Amino acid sequence: MNDADVSKQIQQMARFIRQEADEKANEISVSAEEEFNIEKLQIVEAEKKKIRQEYDRKQKQVEVRKKIEYSMQLNASRIKVLQAQDDLVSAMREAASKDLLNVSHHGFQHHHNYEGLLKSLIVQGLLRLKEPSVLLRCRKEDVHKVHAVLHAAKAEYAERTHVHEPEIIVDSIHLPPAPSHHDPHALSCSGGVVLASRDGKIVFENTLDARLDVVFRGKLPEARLYFIKHI
Repeated sequence: MNDADVSKQIQQMARFIRQEADEKANEISVSAEEEFNIEKLQIVEAEKKKIRQEYDRKQKQVEVRKKIEYSMQLNASRIKVLQAQDDLVSAMREAASKDLLNVSHHGFQHHHNYEGLLKSLIVQGLLRLKEPSVLLRCRKEDVHKVHAVLHAAKAEYAERTHVHEPEIIVDSIHLPPAPSHHDPHALSCSGGVVLASRDGKIVFENTLDARLDVVFRGKLPEARLYFIKHI
């Protein structure tokens, strides 16, 4: 083999090696680019996931805040409604208390027959206690009215229960007087009586104020329902 052949063969080998190197370099480049793209895609997806999670977290926070604000507003509205109900009920109670004064007021006693009412209240108390001897307490200004109807009340009780007329002792200690504009916070009584057994173990409060409280408690649910329907 002469020098020309050797040179030619060397050139062929060099081209082959260069081609192999180029192909290998291309494969490495393609592989590296694919790995880069995969890694880039993974990073992008991971960041997207973080963003979605952060968005969901903030959205939940917003929803929770909205629920809290709604709950607070609802509670505030309920408190306002309850306060309005209480104001209305208090106004009704005050108006009814003022009307009670008319029942025992000197200018209205004849019209309302306050003495007759006192007799009925005493009989009710006797029927409730069913005691042969009772203690009766009334307002100082009602003492003479109570004495005026005491006999009739005892007789009616005896007739209705078929027993002897009970002994009724009018207490020297009196119930508070009628409410006064001069001292609206003082203890007061609009009228009526309180009866008790002689040993004090059984007490029946049959004052006008107590009767009003009983009626008021019974009608209170209706008043609240009426208010709710008309707000």
